[in-house]
Amino acid sequence: MEFDVVIVGAGPAGLSAAIRLKQLAAGKGTDLSVVVLEKGSEVGAHILSGAVIDPVGLDRLIPDWRDKGSPLQTQVTEDRFYYLTETGGIRFPNFFMPPLMSNHGCYIGSLGALTKWLAEQAEALGVEIYPGIAVTQAIFRPSGEIEGVITGDMGVARDGSHKDSYTPGIALMGKYTLIAEGARGSLSKQLIRKFGLDAESGPQKFGIGLKELWEIPPEKHRPGLVQHTMGWPLEDKTGGGSFLYHFGENLVSVGYVVHLDYDNPYLNPFKEFQRAKTHPRISEHLEGGRRIGYGARALTEGGWQAIPRLVFPGGALIGCAAGFMNVPRIKGSHNAMLSGIMAADAAFAAIEAGRSRDVLEAYSEAVASSAMATELKKVRNVKPLWSRFGTRLGVMLGGLDMWLNTLLPFLGHTLKHPKPDYASLKKASEVKPIEYPKPDGVLTFDILSSVFLSGTNHAEDQPVHLRLADPSIPIERNLPEFAEPAQRYCPAMVYEVVEEGDKLRFQINAQNCVHCKTCDVKDPAQNIDWVPPEGGDGPNYVNM
Repeated sequence: MEFDVVIVGAGPAGLSAAIRLKQLAAGKGTDLSVVVLEKGSEVGAHILSGAVIDPVGLDRLIPDWRDKGSPLQTQVTEDRFYYLTETGGIRFPNFFMPPLMSNHGCYIGSLGALTKWLAEQAEALGVEIYPGIAVTQAIFRPSGEIEGVITGDMGVARDGSHKDSYTPGIALMGKYTLIAEGARGSLSKQLIRKFGLDAESGPQKFGIGLKELWEIPPEKHRPGLVQHTMGWPLEDKTGGGSFLYHFGENLVSVGYVVHLDYDNPYLNPFKEFQRAKTHPRISEHLEGGRRIGYGARALTEGGWQAIPRLVFPGGALIGCAAGFMNVPRIKGSHNAMLSGIMAADAAFAAIEAGRSRDVLEAYSEAVASSAMATELKKVRNVKPLWSRFGTRLGVMLGGLDMWLNTLLPFLGHTLKHPKPDYASLKKASEVKPIEYPKPDGVLTFDILSSVFLSGTNHAEDQPVHLRLADPSIPIERNLPEFAEPAQRYCPAMVYEVVEEGDKLRFQINAQNCVHCKTCDVKDPAQNIDWVPPEGGDGPNYVNM
């Protein structure tokens, strides 16, 4: 199948690029064929975010979006920030916070619902969107440029044989291919490695974000309230914190982010999240309510200095595939949309000039001189300072650095990330195991009941999509050295060490996988390779 532009991923970046391309074509009175491929069962099924959304990207893409039935209806009215201790907490005065940290003017909502709406806008312009299609590899010309992608085969049994439902993958060719898979995408990882796109950037850093959606009593609902915390229950040296947003019809998004450069292999991000909800500053918002959704997702945290080269022959990385998230703001969707717009501008200009499959340097140049770059440069040192000095001192120094870069934008000092997240774990013998309280089933919950709420499903008779380069490593190396941390860092209980007689076996429950990619990031041996399962499999998030 031939198209002008092929886009992999129907998130905010991919859909913004598609819409912008069609807008530009309509403005010129020309036709441009654009296709968007989405591995989720429908647009939004795999989208998970807090989310407090800066509307700057929407304002640029669809200036009258507020009049077109957008699902973003709740504006931020109150902004709270706490440092928590086990029994109390200190609220930071808002005037201490750098201007960039203010959420006023932003909107609270579901990023999944927003992408569904964006898909409607794209289709109305003539964009072809195919959900339930997993892209497994890129197609390259003999001279090295990417000329398209191949979708995954359907109906393959676990032993590799073809079932009655077998359908081979399809090649989709484009003059340009935009990669918008989100954080730690499988195709993005291949392309970064093939073209050496990270040769001059630091290692990308990641966090794991866990989220629950609650429905609370009307009398407790405070639409527009935004609350962030740090501190307890994490130790000072471990980065992370909670978010809690009131929006919609009696809905509250509550979640937790743990930075994946933590060093204790016994740490369990899911259980830290459950423990955090017991703090009065969080539990008071949830009492009397009921949990109706759960999910988890890796997020990029490396900042400006970890962004790889964005372009390669025939294509570009956009959105969180490139890593445009602003860590202290916990926001990336607005930058994802802006990057999609800039990539679309560059691709359209190239096609109009009769070019194809070359390097879209205009996109890289546009990003470098954009307001998005200015924003990310202001916060570039926050994550390195937090990682080096811990929460209390690191955040204080990070706040000071943000103020300095706001008042003196010409400052050029940039701290590097010394090592990737998988290299940060200490040996299990060097740390103490962490004791977590049992869930009460009212405020705190177990993993399996949580995964049930994510709507996750995979066809069982298919190849396991979590591949081990060396099947012996989990038991022979990771277990004695690190107490096999996959049992704890996975938020869906995909990995277990089970006893079989007098032997131990590493079990992969691929059916549980919520596609968060944490295992691909954090495994200390880098032995786990996350690849897409059959298209349409995975979580089916609603209003997440």
